[in-house]
Amino acid sequence: MERVHRIMIVMIIIVLMLILSLIFINYFVILKTKSKIISEEEAIKQNAECILILGAGIWQNSPSPMLEDRLNEGIGLYEKGASKKIIMSGDHTKTDYDEVNVMKKYAIEKGVNSEDIFMDHAGISTYDSIYRAKEIFKLKKVIIVTQEYHLYRALYIAQSLGIEAYGVKSNPRDYAGQTMRDLREILARDKDFVMSIFKPKSKILGDTISITGNGDITNDKEL
Repeated sequence: MERVHRIMIVMIIIVLMLILSLIFINYFVILKTKSKIISEEEAIKQNAECILILGAGIWQNSPSPMLEDRLNEGIGLYEKGASKKIIMSGDHTKTDYDEVNVMKKYAIEKGVNSEDIFMDHAGISTYDSIYRAKEIFKLKKVIIVTQEYHLYRALYIAQSLGIEAYGVKSNPRDYAGQTMRDLREILARDKDFVMSIFKPKSKILGDTISITGNGDITNDKEL
């Protein structure tokens, strides 16, 4: 009985240490990147190569509310001169699910020049989007646009990969299910903290694409 009691105590200690580690890493990622979240006015001064808009869900070939807000913020930065180029990075690895064409079509309808919009069709995860921004598009300085809770992780990945990255948050409203999303993000930050140590290659790579060229080379269909 005493042996069982000791084993239980050891297991409780291990679980507590694991929880504390997860919490520590979460706050480390936030503190490490907090200063890189900047205002629109500061973003305009950065002379970034590109505005990177991270994908989110689409609803029947239209942006979800979260994605719409990311797009509106990124388009606003483009219009104000923060950068002349935009990358739409999202999941288009299945024929029946296509975030990036929805994103580009939305931006074109808002007045953005098609040739200024590149699509990263293999932005399956935040890590993949940032890794491909460096390895495929060869970005060295970028403005990342997403909701604030997501920016810390994206910026941390970018920093670990050697990209000079700044974030502009895009959450002008509340979103349903945000509490659960915030809790999941803690685990996601821990996961990508480890990924950022080992720096595995993105699941899908390909030929280099020059961000100074015409974004229509990334088109795979007529918009």
